[in-house]
Order: sequence, then C-alpha cells, then structure tokens
Amino acid sequence: MHSGKVVFVGAGPGSADLITLRGARVLGRADVVLFDALTDPALRELAPQARWIDVGKRGFAHATKQTAIDALLVRMARQHNLVVRLKGGDPSLFGRLEEELEALAAHGIECEVVPGVTAALAAAAAARRPLTRRGRGRSVSFSTAMTQQGEVLATRSADSEVFYMAGKQLGALSRRLLAAGWRAETAVCVVSRAGWPDQLVSQHRIDTLPQASMLHAGRPAVVSVGAAAEATGVDIRAPGLERPVAGVVAATP
Repeated sequence: MHSGKVVFVGAGPGSADLITLRGARVLGRADVVLFDALTDPALRELAPQARWIDVGKRGFAHATKQTAIDALLVRMARQHNLVVRLKGGDPSLFGRLEEELEALAAHGIECEVVPGVTAALAAAAAARRPLTRRGRGRSVSFSTAMTQQGEVLATRSADSEVFYMAGKQLGALSRRLLAAGWRAETAVCVVSRAGWPDQLVSQHRIDTLPQASMLHAGRPAVVSVGAAAEATGVDIRAPGLERPVAGVVAATP
C-alpha cells in the first residue's frame, strides 16, 4: 500500500512571515496541508499547489475532533506523497503532537517535525519583556490556563509562569495565582494575538489582572507572571499608539 510522508510544521505565532525557512520550503512541496485555526491564511501563498483542509480547534466553539484529525492524516498519507500538518506556534507545545505522531506510527507512516516560534516568545518580543532575567529570572514554566475538565490551574514552580489559552480565564487565573502563594503586587503581562499586526499588550498586577478581560475579550492571549512580566526600563507603548483604558495601558507595538 502506498504511504507518503507527514511533516508537522510550526507556522509560528501569527503573521505568515514568522514561519521558519525550513517550514516554508516544506510547504512549497506539499500535496495536502491540514491547517489549524490560528494559522495565517497568507501562508497559502507558499503552497498554491496544495489542497488545504481546515482541521482547526477553537476554544469554546466548534472544533474538529482529534480522532477525526488522526484518521484524516492517515488517509491523506495513503493517497499523497507529502502531507503537511500545519500547526500554529510550535507543534511540540500544546499542539497535541503526541496523539498525531502515535496515530501515524501505528500505521507505519514516516513523519518529521519542523519546529516553529511559540506564542510565548512572540508575546515576550511584543512586550519587550525577556522570559529570562539575569539573577532573578532563571526559570520559566509553560502551562495551559484550562484543563479538559474546565479547571483553571496555577502554580509557583518557577521564577516566571507563562499561561497559554488564558483569554477567558483571567479572573479565575488571578484567584488561583493568589491561592498558589504569589503576592498580589506581582507583575503580570497579557499579550493577545501575539505575532499579528493587531497584537495588544497590557500590564497589570495579579490582583488587577481581571481588568484585562475588557481589553483582550475574544482574543487568544498569553499571560506571563513574575520576573518575565516586570518592566525593563523600555516602555511597552509604541509612540502614537498608546491607549489608556480604565487605568491600564495597552499597546500595539
């Protein structure tokens, strides 16, 4: 039986030009592309020859079931030479990569993973707040703000905590962080749609984090807490684009 190759490609955290050079080259050879919801439609220009199939997952809304994606990957690999599974950010971070690799391995299908820039890195760049700081920010923890059971989790396991998929959980996340032992005045930075032209940055404390909900409503958000959220002496506001809202400064750098 014919069996092609599946390449998992990290599309990067937003705009099409944040994809890696290797990822772009693989796209240019693809027969079929199975793409996620948060990938830039402009990436289609890199693979006009390919058939594009939407298998996106959208929080709190319609989403393609994981079992259906697994089965489709296998079927497409049986029919084509090169299948690209295009994932937002990096495939290895909250991208359900393990399930899809296992499904393909069970059918003896060859795979490759091309890494991409993850949203936490794009958020740090947008806010001009490095994820690590000399002497006080030597460890970073990546977490999802929401479990399958709908529970918001927060810990204090590192100098900085970065939470993915946190846009609708800011109030609950604030309470959980306080319960986990973080001080109320600890710095928090929220970046929504990191890596896109309309990215939005806002600065808070843990006890004022719920205020960010009005700024980032309906937008995918990354939340950094602790050393990674502290000011660096470089204002997060872009000249001419600052917009104070309810005491919170937001910016689109």
